[in-house]
Amino acid sequence: MTLWLVRHAQPLVEPGLCYGSLDLDVDAQATQNSARELAEVLPQRLAVRTSPLQRCKLLADSLQGLRPDLTVDVDARLAELNFGCHEGQRWDEIDPRAMQAWTDNFWYGRFGGAQSVSELMQRVAAAWDDAVSQGQQVVWITHAGVICAASLLTRGVRRVDNAADWPTTPVRFGQWLRLPLQPVADLP
Repeated sequence: MTLWLVRHAQPLVEPGLCYGSLDLDVDAQATQNSARELAEVLPQRLAVRTSPLQRCKLLADSLQGLRPDLTVDVDARLAELNFGCHEGQRWDEIDPRAMQAWTDNFWYGRFGGAQSVSELMQRVAAAWDDAVSQGQQVVWITHAGVICAASLLTRGVRRVDNAADWPTTPVRFGQWLRLPLQPVADLP
């Protein structure tokens, strides 16, 4: 079984802005280009799961417009990490002590007070388990954080206590990768 992980196109946002769950507009032409490229390579009649954020939903809708054989459903578990009160702030204007506190307690810390990496991993693992139980290839249209979490799960890594061990973004905006979809042990 294969999991196709697709990252949304470039959001229309100034460089250096902290955003995760912020529901941003996206480059429509880049989204259309990504949908066309993806439509050419995806197998027939796949299930597509998308984050509820518009930058992902627009890509899912564009893809389905090109490939009506694909079924699209929104899955909130595929949303990006919520950075709470830091959403929409410039990274260079966020108090460095807040970042240090998060990296010091990376697994349980809630950067911006909203959500921890532990919670992100738990919801991504739940979506992963559902996909495994369905026994079919699936496409997730999602965000860098979810793709990083899934890349850890495919290696059997279920917990990341050190921020330096979190993977860098494995795909660029509008691109995708394929991972083997296999069972993983429960998260601590």
